Amino acid sequence: MRKETIVIIDYGSGNLRSAAKAFEHVADTNTVIKTSNDPEDIRNANRIVLPGQGAFRDCMENLSSIDGMIDAMNEAVLNKGTPFLGICVGMQLLATHGLEHGKCSGLNWIEGEVVPLDPNDSTLKIPHMGWNDLRYRADKDKHFVLRNIDSSENFYFVHSFMFKYKNDNNCLAVADYGGEVPAIIGRDNILGIQFHPEKSHKSGLKLLSNFLDWTP
Repeated sequence: MRKETIVIIDYGSGNLRSAAKAFEHVADTNTVIKTSNDPEDIRNANRIVLPGQGAFRDCMENLSSIDGMIDAMNEAVLNKGTPFLGICVGMQLLATHGLEHGKCSGLNWIEGEVVPLDPNDSTLKIPHMGWNDLRYRADKDKHFVLRNIDSSENFYFVHSFMFKYKNDNNCLAVADYGGEVPAIIGRDNILGIQFHPEKSHKSGLKLLSNFLDWTP
């Protein structure tokens, strides 16, 4: 059987080792987990993961500073349809632009902007840090990666900004933190999750395993 290569993009931001270890835990022996900053690896990947920690602007500048990286990502994900998963700031970079540390252009793969969290409960602290369950769209079928994850399961969030999507169809699940916070967004072969699956114990591993089985 031909081996499948999962490439986790190394652009100087993100919990790379934790993400790699989580994928190694759920992958089978025919899957290669590779951390790389080489655009050619992105072009040849079977699946692509973009982690992220820190500020939108810093992460986008780091990604842009790697010669040919964004072109390779666009070619693989938008043109070839390679399954893609963005985690935390890696999800936020899918937006048209972000407002953290001033307005900054994103990848613009899913239309929207990344704005400060503004909970309607003044007792809630920023950043949003801790465990939350997910609420799924009642008017939509569950996405494949969520097929065996129910609303009682919790995931670990750490963020001060959120993805304000333009198209309602791009929102697959929300969390409640003084109002709705987009937790999972997606379209076609692209998924973004605001929480950290690598820090979310069994539920997070289950989601990553589902991503490896997903054939959009």
